[in-house]
Amino acid sequence: MLTTQEVPQRARKRLAWLDALRGIAALTVVFEHALQPLLPEVRLPVKTAFEPGWYGVMVFFLVSGYIVPASLERRASLRAFWISRFFRLYPLFGVAVAAMALHAVLGWDGLHVWWKSRPVSLALGHLTMLQNLLYMPNLINVLWTLSYEMAFYLLLTAMFTLGINRGSTASSLGFTAAAVLGAGTLPVTLLSAGGSGRMFTVTLVVTALIAAGLAVAIKGSGALRQAGAIVIGLTVLILLAVNQSYPGPWQGLLILATMFAGTALYRAEQRDLSWKQVGWVALVPLAGIWLARDEFGTQMATAAAWLTFIAGMALRRRRMPRVLAWLGLVSYSIYLLHPLLLESVEWFWPEPLVVPLSLRVAALACVVALLLGLSALTWRFVEAPAQRLARRLISSDRIPRQS
Repeated sequence: MLTTQEVPQRARKRLAWLDALRGIAALTVVFEHALQPLLPEVRLPVKTAFEPGWYGVMVFFLVSGYIVPASLERRASLRAFWISRFFRLYPLFGVAVAAMALHAVLGWDGLHVWWKSRPVSLALGHLTMLQNLLYMPNLINVLWTLSYEMAFYLLLTAMFTLGINRGSTASSLGFTAAAVLGAGTLPVTLLSAGGSGRMFTVTLVVTALIAAGLAVAIKGSGALRQAGAIVIGLTVLILLAVNQSYPGPWQGLLILATMFAGTALYRAEQRDLSWKQVGWVALVPLAGIWLARDEFGTQMATAAAWLTFIAGMALRRRRMPRVLAWLGLVSYSIYLLHPLLLESVEWFWPEPLVVPLSLRVAALACVVALLLGLSALTWRFVEAPAQRLARRLISSDRIPRQS
């Protein structure tokens, strides 16, 4: 979820099309989650024909795959990359978690029962942002996508350290093959299921392995760095292979395939790879459509997400509408905060069908307006200051210290 604010000034206009895509994706996800509390009568017909939520997150994943590896390779510094990622994700994440806790205190939403019986495991899992790969209920329903973002960042770290980060097409096709071959056969929650003690042990081991691997990869040298990268890569790959519960093994693997496909498209656009070499990633959406052969709405959403991204690439040199670029700028806030507003509506209107449609449509407009206002505030007072701090920390490393 890199924004154009995190790249040099002269590149911002050139990458505005990515923010425009994020803006479209964010609003589509909001629409998906607004159906149940506000428009339940059209939810099933809409989702049968087209899954707006899956469309939105697939666009997000394509955008992340396109731009995030470029950020790492441009700086060529794992430390700078992780400073940037930390201050991009965690400050607003903390705000959203605090808002969810307030919801629970007010009684507007309940926490999963495991927060009482397994609080340490769930808290640690969410701190790593790998909770969805550790068989944990997400504190906020949309947080599941952050687990795949984090898995992608960790795999990029391992590949960059091992010097194989240019193999984007092969990585994409590898995950696609794993999704196709593993569909219906891969185990679900093989590691974490089986009681609170087992979940705690797995969470502790995964956290320790990731933390140690990152520390060595960032600070170590030579064979030690490579060992750390291998530990990171194997840990993530094992979680992806045998410990996913939602949305499912093949969907999770296809998400990683999609992100690496986005990277391959970036490399073709930069002429690091030929379009003929990158053309193989067309198998990724085809595999996704085939795997979702019993879900027409998901098939349409997958195809539409790819067509949207390709259209964005084709128009990347055109001026983007300011409203879409702005929506993309605040899309992370829109994404994390909208479930909290919609859950508040659901608490006040537990049976929406008894409320007149006109009133519900007006409520939806009010929710969107309030959401955009809150997102503007969180961008200005949370996200932007955090990103400025990250840039200062990164820049300080480049200034030679005087003895």
